[in-house]
Amino acid sequence: MELVIDWIKQPWPWYVAGPLLGLMVPALLLLGNKSLGISSVLRHACAACFPAKLPFFTYDWKKEMWNILFVLGIALGGWVTVTFLNNPEAIVIAASTQKDLAALGITDFQSLLPVQIFTWSNLFTAKGLIFFVMGGFLIGFGTRYAGGCTSGHAIMGLSNLQWSSLVATIFFMLGGFAMTHLLLPYIMAWVGF
Repeated sequence: MELVIDWIKQPWPWYVAGPLLGLMVPALLLLGNKSLGISSVLRHACAACFPAKLPFFTYDWKKEMWNILFVLGIALGGWVTVTFLNNPEAIVIAASTQKDLAALGITDFQSLLPVQIFTWSNLFTAKGLIFFVMGGFLIGFGTRYAGGCTSGHAIMGLSNLQWSSLVATIFFMLGGFAMTHLLLPYIMAWVGF
């Protein structure tokens, strides 16, 4: 049993994790004609918790309870992993990536999230306003505007050969590249990194 736990704690290579994630698509389709996606859960939660007469929230959200449970399972799995299966070794980051991040003022690579950005003290500052509030709004707006999130389009939509998912995924990638290489250095300098 200890051998299995040690194996689970290690980072899984792409050729194991990728196919496992990819197998979720046919599994969900075969088990009930369900689509993989995370962003729709917010709509279901709002329809369940804040019933209103808005047409967007007027539907039978109980039929989508499996999706809410799926996301709760992801959160529970994340908690179990961090609490019981945490790998104590430092995260491996390529030297070229470390150099690029150091140029932006990010030098602590001990955790999954850079401490220079993701701290409670940064939450209520100009940095926090830009990175968390504005960033969250833009992600939420983009997800709704695109009709789904990256996981829904890139994993589920592309496997179903949906043209709209191909277009959305291309623009998700272009937006990510533009943000990383064109806008992020200016934003980081502007907020004081």
